[in-house]
Amino acid sequence: MLIRRVAYAIIAGASCVHIVHEYLGELILLVGPSMLPTLNSNSSGDVVVMERITRHLGTLQRGDITIARSPQDPNSLICKRIAAMAGDIVETGPEEEDYIKVPKGHLWLLGDNAEDSTDSRDYGSVPYGLVKGRVCFKLWPLSEFGRIESPKKTSGVQNG
Repeated sequence: MLIRRVAYAIIAGASCVHIVHEYLGELILLVGPSMLPTLNSNSSGDVVVMERITRHLGTLQRGDITIARSPQDPNSLICKRIAAMAGDIVETGPEEEDYIKVPKGHLWLLGDNAEDSTDSRDYGSVPYGLVKGRVCFKLWPLSEFGRIESPKKTSGVQNG
């Protein structure tokens, strides 16, 4: 009887962990300069909460910071801000013809630190399916503990 209870507790616990991780979110350690100054401003890494509910509901918005699989290396994760959504027109250069329309089912992701970020300017629009979730809260460093706000306007983008 004890073995059955222990097995039940292990299965129930593992199921809860799986549901939280798969559908609610997880903690992520962010390193690298691409989201400076918003994230990783102390260069030792930020611990953030990534929630998946917004992604599952399809309610991501321009300005949200996302975690996604890299279009260049599916084994790597990237942290970028949504600059444009499907149907938006994005300015990609100084010339009049340097515009692109973000295709249906895609996002235009940019790093806040344009000088040191590999993003949609390099690899183009990113399929929505590569997005894992939205960064909503910073846990570490404690001096920056709190909710992460998203700006409402992105320059160089015409809403579709």
